[in-house]
Amino acid sequence: MTWVLYALTVALAVGAYRKRKTGLVVWLALLSAAFFFTGKTAFLVLGLISTALLLGQPLFVLMGGLGIALLATVSGMSSLDEQVLVVRQLLGLAGKEVLLAIPFFVVAGELMTQGSLARRLIEFMKAAFGWIPGGLAVSAVAGCVFFAAISGSSPVTVVAIGSIMVPALLKAKYPEDFSIGLLTTAGSLGILIPPSIPMIVYSIMVSSATPVDPTDLFIAGVVPGLFIGALLAIYAVTQGLRFKIPREHFSAARLWEATRQGVWSLLLPVIILGGIYSGIFTATEASAVSVVYALLVEWFIHREMDRKKLLLVAEGSMTVMGSLLVIIALAIVLNYFLVDQQVPDLMVEWMKTLSLTPTKFLIVVNLLLLVVGMFMDIMSAILIIAPMLAPMAAAMGIHPIHMGIIFIVNLEIGYLTPPVGLNLFVSSSLFKKGLGFVIRAVVPTVAIMLGSLVVVTWVPWMSLGLVEALKTKPKPAPVIIQNVEQTPQPSDAGVKSLAELMREAKQKADAGPPPELRVKSLEELMREAKEKKAAEQAQLERDAGWGAADP
Repeated sequence: MTWVLYALTVALAVGAYRKRKTGLVVWLALLSAAFFFTGKTAFLVLGLISTALLLGQPLFVLMGGLGIALLATVSGMSSLDEQVLVVRQLLGLAGKEVLLAIPFFVVAGELMTQGSLARRLIEFMKAAFGWIPGGLAVSAVAGCVFFAAISGSSPVTVVAIGSIMVPALLKAKYPEDFSIGLLTTAGSLGILIPPSIPMIVYSIMVSSATPVDPTDLFIAGVVPGLFIGALLAIYAVTQGLRFKIPREHFSAARLWEATRQGVWSLLLPVIILGGIYSGIFTATEASAVSVVYALLVEWFIHREMDRKKLLLVAEGSMTVMGSLLVIIALAIVLNYFLVDQQVPDLMVEWMKTLSLTPTKFLIVVNLLLLVVGMFMDIMSAILIIAPMLAPMAAAMGIHPIHMGIIFIVNLEIGYLTPPVGLNLFVSSSLFKKGLGFVIRAVVPTVAIMLGSLVVVTWVPWMSLGLVEALKTKPKPAPVIIQNVEQTPQPSDAGVKSLAELMREAKQKADAGPPPELRVKSLEELMREAKEKKAAEQAQLERDAGWGAADP
């Protein structure tokens, strides 16, 4: 296997660098050194990375190739029957109900992009915030926050809101780099403001080590998401004052008309998030509700949907879901190898030997994830890195939900950092600007995001406060018993806590069931039947007068 890979890489290097002799010599020297002076596993990794680079393959192909090669060589799963185990692992994803939420949210986002929900939402934001300094830019940020609460996707948010707001900002005399940088960054809130597709994938991938409910992650993302949105809005206000952008006059009539036109857009996040947080439906059910709601509104109320647009929705949704499921499947193969070789457990043990404090650990994690975000797309990072970091964080005493939000915020910044920041490429294509221009445009807003990361990391309340508040129920008032003949009750009788109920259940179990409810043995039943029969016979004798002489 290694010889074949070595020969293939050499052949590809010769083909790629045949006209650049210096580059060919350097590449072959590095490749040969890795082949002859490293172990088999190290060369497999380096050789496959080199091959993927020379062939120009995407990252998910590299992950799948690495996983299959390492399972065949290191884990010894070379036969077809053994490789079938990996396929069974992939099929196990079909049993995860929460995974169904992803395609539904993708379809909902496409429906709103093709319809008018996004446009009506923007009109409402302009009417509500257009009168303050930098009001149009603030409207763009607010639109991204609301649309993120509908689509759950960062690139979709950039396309839906950016395609409308960037031309409007340029028309209002905002600088081009500010406009593109603001929308590119605000669009990344799509993965932090719930519902979020990456949050769903994260909860699936860490479930074996530190089970996390995606609904809890959704709740935890609200405060950090609004906090980052507020910082971006403040930045927009300062720039509006700096460039002396004319303000719009506030009009109650315009706000009322925008509210009337956009009421269905504003209701969607309320219905979805309200249903999730109130427990009416789960995250998966909420995703299905969002599709039905968006389709009914666009088709029957707004009348912005037709058969042609439905075909575009289907095409866009299938393209996104197809690529996403391929990435998940191939990353699962590599993750299976890591679990098989106990890599997460070994990393936890290694981390314990470093004697890191939770503070030092979080610093290392943030630096690592910022680097990972530069070179991996968010799904690949979640699928590969999250299962290894989650048990390490748990061993350091960091709350799993807090760790999840830190992970998401870091990779949210990864959307904006080269060389593989997805939002950079989306904006470059959407606004027809060079990648270098977009990178320079997002520098100020990335600085704001980094400051937000520091706050989210060192203030756990931002992630956990709302979760704990929604799970905490007020204790009922004490009930004073006036009738002394009643069975005594504790002074704080009322709705008992789970701990009290479990303690009472244990005491009852230790004491055994009451005699009238206890299951009797066969001997006891026979003895009772015999005694009952004897008593009946004695009663018959007394009734007949046979026992009259008895005392």
